[in-house]
Amino acid sequence: QLQLVESGGGLVQPGGSLRLSCAAASGFTLDAYAVAWFRQAPGKEREGVSCISSSGYSTYADSVKGRFTISRDNAKSTVFLRMNSLKPEDTANYYCALDRRRAACPDIYSDSQIMPTWGQGTLVTVSS
Repeated sequence: QLQLVESGGGLVQPGGSLRLSCAAASGFTLDAYAVAWFRQAPGKEREGVSCISSSGYSTYADSVKGRFTISRDNAKSTVFLRMNSLKPEDTANYYCALDRRRAACPDIYSDSQIMPTWGQGTLVTVSS
């Protein structure tokens, strides 16, 4: 069964940077699938952050455009989310997700339940 594993979260000061990673476990590869990042802050609903298609086309939520960059390394079967200029409101659990039926990104910004396969999440805390 395809499993996703996130890493790279932590505590960072406002204005700082982090890079999150999403890797496939158990010998699976990600290159054929669109992969998305979501986040959920305490007391808030889960929201779509960014998505990258199998061909490398990327989309972003308005709240992170210009600050976050999604990328993929198919040789390592890993998708990255580079987060710059972090703000306290970026504090959340970040999850990667995919749908094995999709090579193109769906609308993750209006439907946060659209991907059926999820990782366990990694916590990002932005605080001074």
